[in-house]
Amino acid sequence: MRRFLVLLAFVLTVAGCSGEAVDFSAVPELPTVTTAELTAQLAASSRPTVVNVWASWCVPCRSEAPLLAAASEAFAGDIIFIGLNVRDSQDDARAFIAEFDFGADKGWEHLFDSSGTVPVDLGGNRGVPLTFFVAADGQIVTIHRGVIDERTLALGIDELLRR
Repeated sequence: MRRFLVLLAFVLTVAGCSGEAVDFSAVPELPTVTTAELTAQLAASSRPTVVNVWASWCVPCRSEAPLLAAASEAFAGDIIFIGLNVRDSQDDARAFIAEFDFGADKGWEHLFDSSGTVPVDLGGNRGVPLTFFVAADGQIVTIHRGVIDERTLALGIDELLRR
């Protein structure tokens, strides 16, 4: 029980450390997407794609966001990066994008799935974060469940570029 209380205190502390409100007025609303629409978009792409499933309330998503933002800049032109926000609100999603500075001007396309069914339909799960590595023909090559680290992201991207 003591461990639980310590863990709860830690989680509440981290959640409360979000600092000042982020101005997200420049971030447009995220378009809602269905599984069929995302699948068609991936199949029509001429480049491989990394689809990262995230939510603003997800602490692990916050920890991997800077890495993903850096990767999108490093591989701009070679890899398409799509953020799929799930089970969230538009305002919280837009604030997250502004906070981590990975909007359309940084090469990201963000989509909105309020129900969280799209990643499940694609073979993932309801948990976040979740990252799909998708070949240029729209076929899912790898699914990484949980926080992605630099090595795993680099290996996934390398696999996509070798295809």
